[in-house]
Amino acid sequence: MTASDLTIPQSGVKGRRERRRVMGAGKQLHAGPVTYVVLTLFALVSLAPLVWTAIAASRTDRRLAETPPPLWFGGNLFKNMERAWEEAGLGTAMFNTVIVATAITVSTVLFSTLAGFAFAKLRFRFSGVLLMLTIGTMMVPPQLAVVPLYLWMADLGWSNQLQTVILPTLVTAFGTFFMRQYLVQALPGELIEAARVDGASSLRVVWHVVFPAARPAMAVLGLLTFVFAWNDFLWPIIALNQENPTVQVALNSLGTGYVPDQAVIMAGALLGTLPLLIAFLLFGKQIVGGIMQGAIKG
Repeated sequence: MTASDLTIPQSGVKGRRERRRVMGAGKQLHAGPVTYVVLTLFALVSLAPLVWTAIAASRTDRRLAETPPPLWFGGNLFKNMERAWEEAGLGTAMFNTVIVATAITVSTVLFSTLAGFAFAKLRFRFSGVLLMLTIGTMMVPPQLAVVPLYLWMADLGWSNQLQTVILPTLVTAFGTFFMRQYLVQALPGELIEAARVDGASSLRVVWHVVFPAARPAMAVLGLLTFVFAWNDFLWPIIALNQENPTVQVALNSLGTGYVPDQAVIMAGALLGTLPLLIAFLLFGKQIVGGIMQGAIKG
C-alpha cells in the first residue's frame, strides 16, 4: 500500500482524527536520556530499603550500632538467617502463611469477580443501594471490627486457628468494586446476550465469557490480595499466637527481649520478603501483561 492508496477525509472532526491516526501509524516512541535518568532514580529509591535490609542482615548488631553505619555487605548473612529461622520458627510460619495467603487470594478473586459481574451487568432490585453499602464498608476503620470479630471467632471455638484469619477476608469490598469497574468497560453486553441465545446457562456464561474477559483484572487483584494477606499483621497478631503463627506474627517474636538483635531482625524480615520477590520474578511478566491488557481495553 502506498500513500496514494489511503483515503483521508479532508474536513470535519472525523477527518482530523483520521489524519492524525494515519500520520501517527508506524511511528515508534523513543525515550530520551531524561526519561532514563528519572526511571533510574525511581528504581534506586525503591530498591534502597531492600538493599539496606540485606546489608544490615549481613552484619553484626555491634557493627550496626556504630557511626557511620555500614554501607556494604558483611559476612554474617546466612548465619543471621539461620538464627532468625530457628528463633522465630519460620518454617511453620511460612507454611501457615502460604495456606492463608493462597486461600484468601483464591476466594477473594473468585467471589469479587462474581459480585463485580453481578453489579456491572445484571439488573436486580436494590443493586445501586447494595453497591453503595459495599463501597461504604471501605470507609469503616478495620480497628473497629477487631473486638466483635474476636468475640465471634471465640464463640465458634476457632481461637489460634488459621481459619480465624482466613474467614473475615474471603471477599473484600475493594475487590468487588475493582472488578465491577473493570467489567463495566471490558465485558460487552452483546457477548452475554449471544451466549444466552446459544442456550448457555449462567454458570457457563461466567466460565466461558466473564472469566476470560476479566482475566487481566483478576491477575492484578490476585497480586494485590496475596501481598496484603502475606503482610497482614494486625488481625493475625490478635487471633494467633507463637504456637501457630503466620510470618508477621513469628517475626514479631524477634523483637522481644531486653536488647533485641537488630541484625537478626533484619535477617528475619529479609526471609519474610523473599517469597514475595520470588513470586513476582516468576509471575511478574504475566501480571504486567495483564495490567497492560486491561489498560488497553479501558
